[in-house]
Amino acid sequence: MLGDFFDINLPYGISRNEKDEWYAFNREYVPIGFNNEGAKTHIEKLDLPLYTKYEALTDKKLLAIADNDPKRIKRDEGGKICMVWLYDTGTNPMNQTKGHLNLQLWNKYFQKLKLLSKLLVSEKE
Repeated sequence: MLGDFFDINLPYGISRNEKDEWYAFNREYVPIGFNNEGAKTHIEKLDLPLYTKYEALTDKKLLAIADNDPKRIKRDEGGKICMVWLYDTGTNPMNQTKGHLNLQLWNKYFQKLKLLSKLLVSEKE
């Protein structure tokens, strides 16, 4: 069971479906975001995750989010990136040194969130 705000509410990674739509998940791989469509229709948890299609989400951006670390990406049978992790145990921004948060890890994590935040939603087909 997750025990803090970071692990519950902030992205651990993102996952793609076969329609090139994505969702963000927390440390327990539970979806953490809703788009407007989901908010309007009161989607039940059983209907999750709600995927969103983004413009310009390229392999280059996905690899940057994964720090070009092949252990932080998963590819489907066709070799296409289908899952990306923003951090791992060693780069978790919650890691502390002598009781202090590691600001370098936080800055790196926020840079990834900034990159994702700039993505525009494209129309679903």
